[in-house]
Amino acid sequence: MTTQSAQSPMSTNSLPDQDLLFRLLRQLDIAPEAAQRATAEALGISLGRLNGALKASAEAGLITISDRNSRDRRQRFAYVLTPRGAAEKTRLADQFLANKFAEYEALHAELTGKSSGFTPPISRTREMQNNLTPIPELYVSYDSAQKLKLEAAELPSWDLTARQVCDLELLMNGGFNPLKGFLGKADYESVVENMRLADGTLWPMPITLDVSEEFASQIEEGRDIALRDQEGVILAILSVSDIYTPDKTREAEKVFGADDLAHPAVNYLHHVAGPVYLGGAITGIQQPIHYDFRARRDTPNELRAYFRKLGWRKVVAFQTRNPLHRAHQELTFRAAKEAQANLLIHPVVGMTKPGDVDHFTRVRCYEAVLDKYPAATTTMSLLNLAMRMAGPREAVWHGIIRRNHGCTHMIVGRDHAGPGKNSAGEDFYGPYDAQDLFRTHQEEIGIEMVDFKHMVYVQERAQYEPADEIEEGVTVLNISGTELRRRLAEGIDIPDWFSFPEVVAELRKTRPPRAQQGFTVFMTGLSGSGKSTVANALMVKLMEMGGRPVTLLDGDVVRKHLSSELGFSKEHRDINIRRIGYVASEITKNGGIAICAPIAPYTSTRRAVREMIEAFGAFVEVHVATSLEECERRDRKGLYKLARDGKIKEFTGISDPYEEPQSPELRLDTEGTEVDYCAQQVLLKLEAMGLVAA
Repeated sequence: MTTQSAQSPMSTNSLPDQDLLFRLLRQLDIAPEAAQRATAEALGISLGRLNGALKASAEAGLITISDRNSRDRRQRFAYVLTPRGAAEKTRLADQFLANKFAEYEALHAELTGKSSGFTPPISRTREMQNNLTPIPELYVSYDSAQKLKLEAAELPSWDLTARQVCDLELLMNGGFNPLKGFLGKADYESVVENMRLADGTLWPMPITLDVSEEFASQIEEGRDIALRDQEGVILAILSVSDIYTPDKTREAEKVFGADDLAHPAVNYLHHVAGPVYLGGAITGIQQPIHYDFRARRDTPNELRAYFRKLGWRKVVAFQTRNPLHRAHQELTFRAAKEAQANLLIHPVVGMTKPGDVDHFTRVRCYEAVLDKYPAATTTMSLLNLAMRMAGPREAVWHGIIRRNHGCTHMIVGRDHAGPGKNSAGEDFYGPYDAQDLFRTHQEEIGIEMVDFKHMVYVQERAQYEPADEIEEGVTVLNISGTELRRRLAEGIDIPDWFSFPEVVAELRKTRPPRAQQGFTVFMTGLSGSGKSTVANALMVKLMEMGGRPVTLLDGDVVRKHLSSELGFSKEHRDINIRRIGYVASEITKNGGIAICAPIAPYTSTRRAVREMIEAFGAFVEVHVATSLEECERRDRKGLYKLARDGKIKEFTGISDPYEEPQSPELRLDTEGTEVDYCAQQVLLKLEAMGLVAA
């Protein structure tokens, strides 16, 4: 089976010629209510020929014909372009422009003996369509999907990661238009180097399907594979056209600006993403299932239909991954007023930056402030996007996505989609790099940028105003993100001028004061360093204090009860640590205290565990920095001797490296130090962080 057959291709034998087909689709798009006779006259053809063209177009899936409630026999039917019909109209228009350009070039060369030097048009028809017409989707019909599900059950299948599910959903529903699937090698390399697909179309972000080497070795180009969600539901079929190994270092440098693991997407690229990429066209069977906020989730075509129904010709999108406070409300209101547009609050609820407020809390915060906007001017829809935090490139990407969702304007903020500090403690991107790059490509993106204005509260006038419009001598009040988090963590009052009481109440539900939150103490160090001993002493001290349940996840105990089937290879050690991290994250999420004491020799694995836990509470890394010589001298289990004799392979510190933490919350040295003192040092650190009452 191939994608082409699965998508029931157009019956081109019965379709009219391309010129007539384009004119027909265009006429039905601009005058869908016209009578058949008026349509035939506009096209300059007979009624009989028009009826034949309409029937063929309907059979090809380009239009739908439905009964119209009309007494006039000449207007018994209604005609609407399908997403496929809209895509075909675009393709034919692009082809027409390309042909005319080629004719012009040939004539220019004949008359002058040289090329005109003009750039050929690339998808210029995007500018010919307004923001309300349907865009192409990659889904097949319901009946076809049921048949494909049965066929796909026999295909090799790949279980998608959370990020891949987000990407697939936006591929299938048109959010990533003009992409028709995951990027093949030529498109991938062109996007990485030039922010363009191989045909020259602007596209700044590699959308790739990364898989393991083992899976890649089982398939070949030209083969179809089923793509399943994490519950095994078949969502789509990928017709594999390319299997290739990317240069991830180059991808990091070009897309994210540096091959720096401090960037969350670069860390993901090197330590989470698979080593092999698959490219090819997608045949969509069904959209991913979302049980949360279903009424707030809209596809691009559903939003376009909503805007069309309300008569919203100009729509400004507000991209956000943070809760809305009063400054944001004032900013978005002013932006919509300035653009004379309606407002779409379009928060990302897929994957954002590790440590961000969870989307359940954020959406409740958004809903709490919706009635603060003028009635009938604002709506909210959720975007299931996996952000890359790629700064300038991400801003352009967000613009294309919002254009596909029917928006005409987008607010681009200061340091838009910035990931924070790099390894040298400096911002990854300049504060206005995103705005500059967006402005450069604004016309081609097809959406107008609205500059983010930094809003501050003027005490004398009790209102928010743009910072660059304030005269000297007035009192400006502001609370930074860091200060807000501190106030939430310590239960300090957050003034009404900064945020809405409803928003603060929602944030406090999820993030109570730190002394009431769950947290994880993660001790790492060589075998024999004293991790388990200190962990046991700490557990007893915390249990003495009471208030929260305490669980000790010792490396040896976990291996006995959770990982007894695992060996000691790097892969199995990683699996063991991730299991510990998962259990600790569940304990933390439910308000308990987890104390972990594995060796955990690899930086990337410890970082993955940190990100897992920090979604729910604090992660306190304690490096038990006892020297190798001291650990080997203790050697209570005789493991070091066996490793030295070559009887234990891949033993940490001897035949396998231990990557020391560079910036743990606390570093301990147990040599010549009492256990009780070491445990007390950890307890003092927890008090200083506000995690336990002083």
